[in-house]
Amino acid sequence: MDTGDDSSKAATILLVDDFADNRQMYAEFLTYSGFTVIEAGDGAEAIAKAIEYRPDVVVMDLSLPVIDGWEATRRLKSDPRTSHIPVVGLTGHTLEAYLRSAREAGCDRLLAKPSLPDELLAAVKEILASAT
Repeated sequence: MDTGDDSSKAATILLVDDFADNRQMYAEFLTYSGFTVIEAGDGAEAIAKAIEYRPDVVVMDLSLPVIDGWEATRRLKSDPRTSHIPVVGLTGHTLEAYLRSAREAGCDRLLAKPSLPDELLAAVKEILASAT
């Protein structure tokens, strides 16, 4: 959460994936790498937590229950409270039409699943560096 009073604080990542094992693996790796991690298991929870916590980056699986990641990203990008938050989309759908629709929904970066934790970390760091 960005309070603006401590520039040395860890960046906060909202990690959204409906598979608990994936969330745990990525959350542990990102936490070990110095980030604060908030987790959500579906698109509706992701939207609520993004509004509540205002993370620095959202890592969004696109195939989610309740509200899919494409729609959750569209809603985040259309809400003035969250529109500035970069979204890294994770998808197992690598056909160009899926990737194009993810970019159109507002994903700032896309990674194919399964994605190694190192690849995710590099994408998050790149997004954060470009945002400053």
